[in-house]
Amino acid sequence: MAKKQFFSDRVPEPRGCYSQAIILGDTLYSSGQLPVDPDSGNLVRGSVSEQTIQIMENLKALLEDAGSSMDNIVKTTIFLRDVSFWEEINTVYSAYFQDGVPPARTVASGIDIHYGLDVEMEVIAYVPDISGKEE
Repeated sequence: MAKKQFFSDRVPEPRGCYSQAIILGDTLYSSGQLPVDPDSGNLVRGSVSEQTIQIMENLKALLEDAGSSMDNIVKTTIFLRDVSFWEEINTVYSAYFQDGVPPARTVASGIDIHYGLDVEMEVIAYVPDISGKEE
């Protein structure tokens, strides 16, 4: 089984030597998502809630384009600049998992996130049907 690069034009393009996501079998592994507006390419530097919403929307678009959904996320890793942001991030995050079983999750704080941002997230998700989805 070979790994395959996955690309969505609704998610910010990589700014370095990495893939937006890799699909291996029926599993998608996303790269860390920063709060970047995919249309403008600008960083979202608003509140922690605004940054988290942008990240969640980027992840949602990536999964949808891969033929999956937020309901199929099995594992999330959240990186926080400061643990004091936890409640604000968790409020936004939990709204995306109201109807299903929330994924397993790891949270790491005290992280120096690129560009001085406050939050970054990555996911591992089940992709039910990848035929024609990978590049």
